[in-house]
Amino acid sequence: MSSADSLASPTVLLHTPLHALHQALGAKMVPFAGYAMPVSYPQGILAEHRQCRESAVLFDVSHMGQLRLRGDDAAAALETLVPVDIVGLPAAKQRYALFTNESGGILDDLMVTRRDDHLFLIVNAACKDADIAHLRAHIAGRCTIEPMPDQALLALQGPKAAVVMSRLAPALARLTFMTGAEATIAGITCFATRSGYTGEDGFEISVAARDAEALARALLAEPEVAPAGLGARDTLRLEAGLCLYGHDIDTTTTPIEAALTWAIQKVRRGGGERAGGYPGAATIGRQHADGATRTRVGLVGLERVPVREGAAIVGDDGATLGRVTSGTVGPSVGQPIAMAYLPTTLAVPETTVHADVRGKRQPMRVVAMPFAPHRYFRG
Repeated sequence: MSSADSLASPTVLLHTPLHALHQALGAKMVPFAGYAMPVSYPQGILAEHRQCRESAVLFDVSHMGQLRLRGDDAAAALETLVPVDIVGLPAAKQRYALFTNESGGILDDLMVTRRDDHLFLIVNAACKDADIAHLRAHIAGRCTIEPMPDQALLALQGPKAAVVMSRLAPALARLTFMTGAEATIAGITCFATRSGYTGEDGFEISVAARDAEALARALLAEPEVAPAGLGARDTLRLEAGLCLYGHDIDTTTTPIEAALTWAIQKVRRGGGERAGGYPGAATIGRQHADGATRTRVGLVGLERVPVREGAAIVGDDGATLGRVTSGTVGPSVGQPIAMAYLPTTLAVPETTVHADVRGKRQPMRVVAMPFAPHRYFRG
């Protein structure tokens, strides 16, 4: 999912429960979605990126919103706001979901986990106040909506994350991708899912804010783990082909245009048992049946010139075809990579287009995503 947020510079920045630890570790702090957040540590973004691909890193993602939906009707109520199967979500399973608007655009993307007596939601930091208001406006009469401001969120990511968990919380090391469980890590009670935003195996851990620093220190004490900030998180998620809200997806993009059709289960699609019934269902259903006019694609640069967000994508005749929504030089793939929206007729692997970079056309090729293979643990 996305932990998708945009930079913000309010007068007073909020601090996560790990703020003192970030300072002690020498983090470079930046304003992000109203919080002071670490963009990198002294080892630098490239080293943090490689650490995640080769071993394990720990991210502070406590700026994200966490909330519970309680009540017998909570799952059916939530389905009226998302094009996703929530009613059929099994216990201890997690699912990626999307809040949509009446035109089919995406208000936010989120993660939903069915716990014993409630649904547990994680939403993006920049959207959490609007998301809570959206839930209260539409389904407060059907379930109890409980924000969880006293919870922190940590993400342990990388191929050796499970090695660490096998020592500290063996039950979590036995989870499979997109499942969750309550556990004790280093004597600290928490709830963790085997998921993340890097394309690597890993865990997202919800913990009481008062215990967050102790948990982070325990995880960082393990030899495989180093801290990582927002810079590496962004390069990792882009290599994984994952959307960043406010950049690759927003209120003007539909799930079909964003190539997120996989997130809409068969039961919620046209002809399904619980098709429709959510905002924008008519538009999304029509696009699913007939196709959208544009599609999110992956692009690889054929020259070693970075292509950044906002760059125009043009055809051979110079006509604008679309714009880059995210772009970087992928540290793991060793090439410029980007995501953009192109006319669906051009969204075919091996199609060559050009990015306008400071007035010069840089050739790029449409490729299948992810750019770096996902390495989730599915059992």
